[in-house]
Formats: sequence, structure tokens, C-alpha cells
Amino acid sequence: MASVFLEHPSSLAHDTGGHPEQSARIGAIQRELDQRNWLGFERVRSPAVDRGVLTAVHPEAYVESIEAISSSGGGALDLDTVASAGSFEAAMHATGGAVRMVEMLLDGDADVAFSAHRPPGHHALQARAMGFCLFNNVAVAARFALDHRGLDRVMVIDWDVHHGNGTNDIFHRSAEVLFVSIHQWPLYPGSGSSADAGEGEGEGFTVNLPVPPGTGDIDYCSLVDGVVVPLAREYRPQLVLISAGYDAHRDDPLADCMLSEEGFAAMTHSIRDVSESVGATVGCVLEGGYALGALGRSVAATMEALVDPDGGSGDEPAGPLVEEARTRLATWWPSLVA
Repeated sequence: MASVFLEHPSSLAHDTGGHPEQSARIGAIQRELDQRNWLGFERVRSPAVDRGVLTAVHPEAYVESIEAISSSGGGALDLDTVASAGSFEAAMHATGGAVRMVEMLLDGDADVAFSAHRPPGHHALQARAMGFCLFNNVAVAARFALDHRGLDRVMVIDWDVHHGNGTNDIFHRSAEVLFVSIHQWPLYPGSGSSADAGEGEGEGFTVNLPVPPGTGDIDYCSLVDGVVVPLAREYRPQLVLISAGYDAHRDDPLADCMLSEEGFAAMTHSIRDVSESVGATVGCVLEGGYALGALGRSVAATMEALVDPDGGSGDEPAGPLVEEARTRLATWWPSLVA
């Protein structure tokens, strides 16, 4: 199996000072993977994203505004989000890495891939930076697959502990992207209610699966096995992208969920197995994760699960979170209660 890890040194130049989303996150991942001989993944340096690909999601005026503040030395974009002199280049390569990953997956140059860059992206709206994010890396990559590679169906699975509001909103009216988010509720950014199912042609293609504080491996894995997997079987995506945030880990300081490395691995197994069954390839895009040791171990567990031939059991018990979601979503996805 050809497995690829996309990276770029500019991720270290996005200087956030003492911010939780700091360059030490990349170092923690690299140290862990060094100890594991990179799990056989080929390391690939990411290009900067093509400007036209980027502006298919983010208006040119917004892109120029991020470039300008970076060129001027940086500054605060909101209460949580900062830019430095190196941030624009880092963001261009973070998005470029996600797009290059999609190219390699669809061209057959990679069977599985992980794009690990800073800044993260899933909170970025079309014309607004927020939640540590400048450009929405996974949304730009999905849009590229649809516009430039002729795909009709992309599935984005976001397991970051914070709701991926940017991705949610960018594809809110589209049936071309099935967006599924498992996230702690209530929590920043305050969006992601189970009642939000998309609108217009996209109604039913936004799937929010909020979980309460304290939720751990069993409930997360049961939501993947009992909701995400059957959704993928019915939707039959041609490409699966994981917004891979690791702040639902029990050690993370910014939230209250209780996932372990084994939980992330089990979810990855299940997603990889169902993707293979419908003929889709899988790529991961790094989002959050602020406990450095847990972040490194969890990324490694995810990568290992992507290439592990044994796969997962896919038999987590269906608890009340799963039953509620199945009933709620059956309006659009009848197979969930068949």
C-alpha cells in the first residue's frame, strides 16, 4: 500500500506565541513518527495552493486581506486567531497540502494519505478567519475534487471536538458533499446543533452528531459504526476526507471528551473499511489537538490504522446517541432504520 504524509516547513513559521495552536504541535507529531520509522509513510513536501483553487472557496478580497496582514508583520484576526509574518505562506501550504493529497489519492499515487500542517482550517468561513483557522483546508480540497477531478460525491467526516462550522456552512446548500461532524456540545463555536441538517438542495447532507462532555471511545466509535458507516454505504462517496482533530482526547486541555488513541484508531479502521467497500480513497487533514504527547500518539495511531490490514471490528454497541441520530436522520437516509 502506498501511504503518503504531506508536510511543509512553513508550518513552523506560523508564529502564534504562547497560543495553544503552536508550532510545537508539528514537532510533537514528528518526534512520535520518528520513533516509529514514520510507519512506512513516504514524506512529501506540500506545494502552495493554486490561487484559483483557493478562491473557489475564499473570495479573492479575503485572501488578499490575509496576505496583507501577514506582509505587515501579523496581528490579531479575532480574539482567538492570530497571524504572523509567516502565516500567509504557512496557510497557503496547509491548503496546498490538502489539495495535493487529493490529487495523489485520485491519481493512484497514494492509497491513503495524511496532510499535517498548520494552521488548521475547519472553522474558517468563506470570508472570515476564526477558531485558529485562516483558510478552510478540507473544504478547498473537497471543492477541488468536485471542480477539477469530476467527482460528484465527497464525504467529509469531522471528529475534531469543536464543530467544523466553516465546512458546515460552505457546503450547507450542496448535495455534492456529505458533511458529518461529531463534536462536543455545548462548546465553541456554538454551532452544530442536531437540528442543522443543511438547506435547499443540501438538506440532509449536513449531519451533526453532538455529544455531551465526558463522551469517550465507546460512544464515539458507536456513532461511527452505527451512523457514519451506513451513511457512507448509502451515499457511496468517491472520496472520503477526515478533518482529523485530536482535541477530543482525554488529555486535551481545551475540551471535556475522553477519547484515547485506541478510539481514534478504531474510528479510522471503520472509516477506511467502509471507504474501501464503496471504492473510495481516504485522506486525513490535521485540525486541532493541543496536548502534545496525546496529539503525536493519536496521529500515529490514525496513520497506523490507515495501513493496518486487519481492520476494525465495526461492532460497537448502539447506544442512545446512535438511536436518536438514526431516527432523526431517517427522513433523508432511510437505510439508517431499515
